[in-house]
Amino acid sequence: MPRLKQIKNKISADLFSLQLYNENYNFKQFNPTAYFTKWAATVVSSFNDVPANMETLIIPEGLYAVFLHKGSNADDSTFQYIFQTWLPTSQEYFLDARAHFEVLGDKYKNGDPSSEEEIWIPVKSKI
Repeated sequence: MPRLKQIKNKISADLFSLQLYNENYNFKQFNPTAYFTKWAATVVSSFNDVPANMETLIIPEGLYAVFLHKGSNADDSTFQYIFQTWLPTSQEYFLDARAHFEVLGDKYKNGDPSSEEEIWIPVKSKI
């Protein structure tokens, strides 16, 4: 966040918390020692003038299931529902090995119980 103003070509005020997981990551059981890559990101119109020590990322296209999380970001009940209930019982979708992310829009308030964010989970059709 301290360097956000250095990013040129932003096309949205939304921020993104993005995770890249290993294909073998076990979403059914939380493991605090499991390795994954975490990005703090924003959307830009071009990769010209990327600030020093920042990287670019293009997220491959694909289908996403989108969930609205209301409450503090410390409340993991929406993630528990997604990975322990919704995905295991879905007749239509299975998890895809692409980026997972949360869209932190204008209703996002870090740590606030009235906060809202979108959770985007990559899925593929079983059909």
